[in-house]
Amino acid sequence: MSDLKYTKSHEWVRDNGDGTFTVGITDHAQEQLGDLVFVETPEPGVQLNVGDACAVVESVKAASDVYAPVSGEVVTGNAALADTPELINQSAQEDGWLFTLKPADPAALTGLMSADEYAAYLALED
Repeated sequence: MSDLKYTKSHEWVRDNGDGTFTVGITDHAQEQLGDLVFVETPEPGVQLNVGDACAVVESVKAASDVYAPVSGEVVTGNAALADTPELINQSAQEDGWLFTLKPADPAALTGLMSADEYAAYLALED
């Protein structure tokens, strides 16, 4: 989706237009992990610095940390993932979002990759 920005650690970020960003893992990441069986999202109010390990996604294959793509304060986690972690497998960039945050710097997305840049990055990774 063209309104998303991406990190090299395979998180996506959407600017919600209301001073918050939504964060999730990419389709590529969920495909690499396989069927997800557990997701832990950060608690509201937690302050994150870019690169902080802030969430965990666990599959039948492995557990993986999710890293904060930008600095800011967590607003809410996706409570639906506690009972249905497979939402990430089914819809990583829509229903499977992990958390929202209020960025410390609203211009923080400028340092992340566009969809085209992320696709080129994935091509180099293969």
